[in-house]
Amino acid sequence: MSSLPRIASRIRSLPANIPVTPLVRPTILTRKPILSTASSPSISPLGKPRTISSSLRSTSSSSSKRSFSSSVRVRDEEKPKDEWPERVLPVLKDSDVKRLKRQRNVGISAHIDSGKTTLTERILYYTGRIRDIHEVRGRDAVGAKMDSMELEREKGITIQSAATFADWVSPPPPTELAEGATLHGTGSEEGKEKYSINIIDTPGHVDFTIEVERALRVLDGAVLVLCAVSGVQSQTITVDRQMRRYNVPRLAFINKMDRAGSNPFRVIQQLRGKLKMNAAALQVPIGAEGDFSGVVDLVRMKALYNEGVKGNQVVETDEIPESVRALAEEKRAELIEQLSEADETLCDLFLDESPITELDIAQALRRATVSLKFTPVFMGSAIKNTGVQALLDGVCQYLPDPNEVHNQALDAALPPQAPPVPLVPAADAPLVGLAFKLEEGRYGQLTYMRVYQGELKRGGVIYNARTGKKVKVPRLVRMHSDEMEDVESIGAGEICAMFGVECSSGDTFTDGSTTFSMTSMFVPEPVISLSIRPEGNETPNFSRALNRFQKEDPTFRVHVDSESQETIISGMGELHLDIYVERMKREYNVACVTGKPRVAFRETITEESKFNYTHKKQSGGSGQFGRVIGKLEPMEMDPDTNKDTAFENRIIGGNIPNQFIPAIEKGFQEALDRGLLTGHPISGCRFVLEDGSAHSVDSNELAFRLAAIGAFREAFQKSKPVILEPVMTVEVVAPIEFQGNVIGALNQRKGTIVDTEVRDDEFTLTAEVALNDMFGYSSQLRGMTQGKGEFSMEYKNHQPVMPNVQRDMMDAFRKKQLSK
Repeated sequence: MSSLPRIASRIRSLPANIPVTPLVRPTILTRKPILSTASSPSISPLGKPRTISSSLRSTSSSSSKRSFSSSVRVRDEEKPKDEWPERVLPVLKDSDVKRLKRQRNVGISAHIDSGKTTLTERILYYTGRIRDIHEVRGRDAVGAKMDSMELEREKGITIQSAATFADWVSPPPPTELAEGATLHGTGSEEGKEKYSINIIDTPGHVDFTIEVERALRVLDGAVLVLCAVSGVQSQTITVDRQMRRYNVPRLAFINKMDRAGSNPFRVIQQLRGKLKMNAAALQVPIGAEGDFSGVVDLVRMKALYNEGVKGNQVVETDEIPESVRALAEEKRAELIEQLSEADETLCDLFLDESPITELDIAQALRRATVSLKFTPVFMGSAIKNTGVQALLDGVCQYLPDPNEVHNQALDAALPPQAPPVPLVPAADAPLVGLAFKLEEGRYGQLTYMRVYQGELKRGGVIYNARTGKKVKVPRLVRMHSDEMEDVESIGAGEICAMFGVECSSGDTFTDGSTTFSMTSMFVPEPVISLSIRPEGNETPNFSRALNRFQKEDPTFRVHVDSESQETIISGMGELHLDIYVERMKREYNVACVTGKPRVAFRETITEESKFNYTHKKQSGGSGQFGRVIGKLEPMEMDPDTNKDTAFENRIIGGNIPNQFIPAIEKGFQEALDRGLLTGHPISGCRFVLEDGSAHSVDSNELAFRLAAIGAFREAFQKSKPVILEPVMTVEVVAPIEFQGNVIGALNQRKGTIVDTEVRDDEFTLTAEVALNDMFGYSSQLRGMTQGKGEFSMEYKNHQPVMPNVQRDMMDAFRKKQLSK
């Protein structure tokens, strides 16, 4: 018996009067921003020291009472104590601290068409990385630097996340300034230092959400871009959820302040209401809509204007226009009030009614942002070259450096319940890096990597922690969109790419001296499938393209249907699959024919049922015998494992020998692959094995596997099974005069209207609609809104289909089975 079941059985047998702390598996690779040096204890976002419970903690009982239980009696002194090896963490040298303090790793994320790529283009121009600005859908047909793929430039959308790096000169973080020091701003040239910034521009479409997921997985901070007119939209909520999953501190940037109908303060209210953020403006706009000309810095109470060629000069003045002075003072008081809720030091000054200086506000802003308690809001217009430099200063001053984010890894040599190991971004520490993105480049596989600890050198030997293989790094580069700059080495806390190293997305690399492993990122399940075949004869390029795309994108799946023998591709949406079909034609010269899209239906049970099933077969000589007794019960999604099916063995006494238990579990897993109602996979159920019997001669693994399949089928029919379909959250934005038509069309598709927000000349409608009813909606929406309406979809959950639809699907499946 393994140690884990033995501990669990002892817990069950403890007397009632002995308190026991339950076995806790620690969170793996949590990222907790800290405000102290590497040697200090890590601080959680709530400000409390983080403790890890890794084993049973024994509690001494002073009572001398004797109590008995039905199984094994356990005394306090017999309780096992897990002891983990003490680790001597690497110490950061002064050179490491100096380098890391001026290092930032940030991502730019937002809803579709919020201006992420346009903002990144301005950042690259102002930092000197590019000589000219090119627009996403510009007349010069060049396209933005970060949209390097031909398809991206044609469609005007970002499909793949793109990495780049830039240097920016900015004042030091306010927490490094001494009491009474002068706070310098964007327009001032005094007291500035050089910062190195790694930037990842991510897609906005939900179909490419994995690109955002794996970017945020390795970044230390993020900029959440919002449209000043549309505000918080469906994909904004998804991106916020991803940032919270990886504990990424963020700044908000309200873009498109020059658009008609822009209202930044309504957007801030949406941040507080919809995203439950403690957010406040650090700036107020000077002028509105077409007259937008600059911003007022609320921390230092100075007006900032962009002048010169394409806004490359920031002019700072103490003269705040009278038209916005009252608003600026009101919003500054609101900023201090909101910030006091997130920072204790500022709260004490606020409650004592002590004078609050500019430095007090700036220092509180950094502390609260790094500890995930506050979101500073900047505003501007990227297309009009306004407010971008102030945002860059905000990235340098308020987002954490790699040393302030607490990363952890698992030690693969220890049991799963062992505490995670803190990683220290020291150059002389053992190497730990994570491959988070793969691309097929001109010179072979290009692997994007974040180095968490140690130093990665060109020509060095590294080990893949998953496979144990030793590989040499032939070429090391820093990426600038699709361009590369060769480097000899990359230090801890930086992002790079390497050529010629075969691996999978999410692999950990070490120098061989440790057994550390990072956990991989969250990968959502595909929601739509379609059949695909090449036009004419199949060529090797067809399978080569599918294999490459599968390796690059974990949300793109390929399988061969066992019945029709068709190749089926699955993904996150119609656009997702259309892009890959188009890429096969362009990059591999394979034109493909696709079938009608299929929805990822599921089957599940709605109530518990018992089973008592015997599999018996006698055919001369040794036969087959296996009996299983237990129950099948509904199960919710487990937040730790992200699984909604489970096998549980509750057999006590060994009526079924231990060597047959894995065969029963294998039979259960096999039965889940193909449902009995429509042949779709089964989810949301737990198979509980309580008893059974075996024959000394006739019992074998095959007999118990078949017994488990038979028992599952028997219990499944008694558990009132239902068919589930994916339901999408649909957000429609259209002019106000088409509101009635849009609502009517969604009602025809059996949609449920969740929310409607009406603005001056347009409205936003949020509804929940089954994906199966959404095919062809884009052309219908264009037709009813004269091409002015747009919509986005995001997977919400699986819900039962209507009873009449279930009957039709079951009849169609039955006829299909009989026709064979």
